[in-house]
Amino acid sequence: MTEIRNLEQLQENQKQLEQNIENFTTPFAFGIGLATKSANGNILDVYYPAPQLGSDPYTCALAANAVNWKGKTGSYQLEEKPMRDIQVTLESAEKNIGYSEESSQIIQPLLDAALNTNSPNGERIVVVCFISDSTDEPVDAVDAYLRLHLLSTRLVKPHGIDLTGIFGQLTNCVWTNLGPFEVEGFNVRRAQLQAEGTEVLVHGLDKFPRMTDYVIPSGVRIADTNRVRLGAHLSDGTTVMHEGFCNFNAGTLGTSMIEGRISAGVVVGNGSDIGGGASIMGTLSGGGSEVVSIGENCLLGAEAGIGISLGNNCIVEAGLYVTAGTLVLSPDGSVVKGSELSGQNDLLFRRNSQTGKVEAIYRGKNSSWQGLNEELHKN
Repeated sequence: MTEIRNLEQLQENQKQLEQNIENFTTPFAFGIGLATKSANGNILDVYYPAPQLGSDPYTCALAANAVNWKGKTGSYQLEEKPMRDIQVTLESAEKNIGYSEESSQIIQPLLDAALNTNSPNGERIVVVCFISDSTDEPVDAVDAYLRLHLLSTRLVKPHGIDLTGIFGQLTNCVWTNLGPFEVEGFNVRRAQLQAEGTEVLVHGLDKFPRMTDYVIPSGVRIADTNRVRLGAHLSDGTTVMHEGFCNFNAGTLGTSMIEGRISAGVVVGNGSDIGGGASIMGTLSGGGSEVVSIGENCLLGAEAGIGISLGNNCIVEAGLYVTAGTLVLSPDGSVVKGSELSGQNDLLFRRNSQTGKVEAIYRGKNSSWQGLNEELHKN
């Protein structure tokens, strides 16, 4: 424990802490979180109230020394004594020099939660995770949850951090009003809880939880929170209607109306509308590796779909599905595969109602689609 009396002392203490770690470099990201650990030793979930991206280096240095961090991507359990030492040091810094970082303010609440032994679904432990570089793959569930939090808190954009193998790091859980439970033995545990007068409501059986159980982004409306996974990136001004869906490592980069499905890996640009029942191919199924994206000020009509990217100011008419292999009559009169038009701007994709052929024509300035209704997106 160190008493911090002035800024110079804090800076010197931080320098000493960093020197204690061999080959220390500031991690790409770090977070202190509360994990649920099952009786079988599986990490069911981790809640990070204040994930950090290159910020709050002093708390990072304190935590790194508390767990003897080796400078590589990894996760650790924080025991009670080092946590209390960190808390006392940060409290003195706040009292004497006004040091008040978001990550430093969560230590005591997390410790209190971990010491509460009344958890119905496992042991609560405090963990700290360091991601050395954004290109490092997830090493465990504690690490995976930090990456998902970074995405949903908008600290990282989709594809801004490596998620290779994340499915293998996560535990399939029964998600309830009491938090996650391990699938094995859940029916017996539910019966015990109900016998004690505790109501158990199941809302999912999945590896990914709802985003809003962990992160509440500002300036966003979500009509049905069950349809947005943790790891979704929803920018300020985004509205997700009841049938809209957004997967992890996907989302919006600006104001958007989402009434269809944004699959994993898909990015939607500012001012674009994903119509009711519309579908965008992701990168998870079928071994696909190409990232499908939608540019700015686009309209994907109701029940339409794409397997190619759209540039800016594009429209796909209602009910039309354009894949990479779809034969399209292009603006120059040639017939090309949809993949050859991928990412081009100012195109209207439609099916000729007389010939049945799929056509791509250039949009005129007087197109009926004039963009989103701004009043609807003042969230």
